[in-house]
Amino acid sequence: MQLYSWNVNGLRAAEKKGFLDFLKNTQPDVLGVQEIKSTEDQLSEALTNVGGYKTYFHPAERKGYSGTAVYYKREPLDITTGLSDDTFNHEGRTIVMTYPEFTLFNIYFPNGGMSDERLAFKMAFYDCFRKDVNALVAEGKKVIVCGDVNTAHTEMDLKNPKSNAKRSGFLPIERQWVTDFLSDGWIDTYRYFYPDTVAYSWWSYRFNARKNNAGWRIDYFFASPNAKDIITDAAIHGDVMGSDHCPVSLTLNIEE
Repeated sequence: MQLYSWNVNGLRAAEKKGFLDFLKNTQPDVLGVQEIKSTEDQLSEALTNVGGYKTYFHPAERKGYSGTAVYYKREPLDITTGLSDDTFNHEGRTIVMTYPEFTLFNIYFPNGGMSDERLAFKMAFYDCFRKDVNALVAEGKKVIVCGDVNTAHTEMDLKNPKSNAKRSGFLPIERQWVTDFLSDGWIDTYRYFYPDTVAYSWWSYRFNARKNNAGWRIDYFFASPNAKDIITDAAIHGDVMGSDHCPVSLTLNIEE
């Protein structure tokens, strides 16, 4: 079972840059999309009715901002939205798909760079998310998490760690949260399979960053500790254009 995740930086913009060709050529079983920046009624028929796929859109209440979506071939038992604290449920950031074998969270985690208040919101969102997914694991459920986490964990995960040490996305408090989350037993799947590989998933539109591969790895697939037996490979697809992020993927040894 192939799971993909992609922050498209605007689904309507991505449509003009080859999003549908990517979907049709790649044929993931599930594609989690972040930062759709649109409501379903603003999208073309081509985006909402893709052959072989069902869709679910979770836009933000604020127009043209945030939002998530999923494209899926296999019908889940259930699709829900949001975290347990409603404070975090107005920006369209969380879609939860329940399958018999695992639960998938597609999340667009907040960016903390705009202000101290947004950094506090990001950290509180992180903590609520961590509590929610750990509760599911405590019930014996296997959980996979995908999305734009908006934090590079280690110096290996961005091109210029020293010059970004005081920038949200690489602040000590954000990096420590990732460390603490992994200490719960969660698996950073790309690092699990490729501990020494330098690869990035986001590049600024400025300074020819992508051309120079001056990027950050901020898009992840996490797996709960009890899901280690179903993960078989992870990848970062840096050759896929159409956004300032590239897709990331996870392969599970589950039949479609």
